[in-house]
Amino acid sequence: MMLEPSQPITDAKPLLVVEPPVLLLEGVSKAYPRNDGGGANAIAALTGVNLAVPRGTIQGVIGFSGAGKTTLLRCISGLEKPDAGRVVVAGMDLAHLEGEALRVALRQIGVVFQHLNLLHSRTVAGNIGLGLELAGRSKQEIKDRVAELLAWFGLEEKAKQYPSQLSGGQRQRVAVARALALKPAVLLTDEPTSALDNETTTSVLNLLRRVRDELGVTILLITHDLEAVRALCDRVAVLEAGKVVEEGRIEDVFLAPASTAAQRLLHAPSVLDAAPPARAGIASTVIRVKVVGAGASEPLLSELTASFGVEINILRAQIDRLNNTPYAFFVIRLSGSVESLEKSVASLQRKGIDVTQIDEQVAP
Repeated sequence: MMLEPSQPITDAKPLLVVEPPVLLLEGVSKAYPRNDGGGANAIAALTGVNLAVPRGTIQGVIGFSGAGKTTLLRCISGLEKPDAGRVVVAGMDLAHLEGEALRVALRQIGVVFQHLNLLHSRTVAGNIGLGLELAGRSKQEIKDRVAELLAWFGLEEKAKQYPSQLSGGQRQRVAVARALALKPAVLLTDEPTSALDNETTTSVLNLLRRVRDELGVTILLITHDLEAVRALCDRVAVLEAGKVVEEGRIEDVFLAPASTAAQRLLHAPSVLDAAPPARAGIASTVIRVKVVGAGASEPLLSELTASFGVEINILRAQIDRLNNTPYAFFVIRLSGSVESLEKSVASLQRKGIDVTQIDEQVAP
């Protein structure tokens, strides 16, 4: 006989399971002692850095020289111990581990340094297998894993060559393959497109996208190359004087930077410096219009003029792609009757377009 529940559940809701970020920084600070005889005060490189990177994300980190990008990479990779805070990778707090426990935890992180640091005395296969050797893996396991990576990266024919015999793009592939040999959860890349030509840069960025999409590796891209971030990243953090001053989706930060540091980095001009000349019976307002996806190719502004008779002065415009997704971004001054301005904004919003008023409406 089948047992029936004594009280049927008719409105049960599934539990919402939120996966923790694969990389979490909480209050990370790092200072270095002065070496110029200027006193005992230390130089703060990082101050209270917080950053949460979801699994499967390509996260960019940008900032001017001296902002703390290199120190951040060194703290995450275990090359530096933070003075304070937590560095949690795949659930393990690297900042508070020591000895063998730390060495095991660090296998969850692969690092591609700016200058690659390939061993010129080793072949391509030897470079890729280095981390496996240091981890004490068996010869057969090393052979099998190296062969797998050579095939995945298209380097089979280069296995017995040395780094000096490779092109810049091929050396990058070797460095990435070596970093992935131990199957880490996170790949740190420091200026991966530095000193590469446009074609090689494109191939490297496509490679990193494949690493994320096909191997499921979360990537942290630390760079000054804004075009690389624009083309590849899902999210971006802006570092300024050792602090994260802004972080968000790539389209939000690049199209509407909120922090002064991001505005300077992205060369976002001020759009409110020049007020329009006063005209009798004419109102005006400045709005920011952001369209991401297929709607970016639609004639939105001309439709406003045709439908509502408003005048449009384009103060800033950008039509391009972010992470292979088309977008259109405008900062425009609308002029017309108060009613026509309100109808124009409402019309855009009905289409699901992101519209933000930047300044107050100037009444006629």
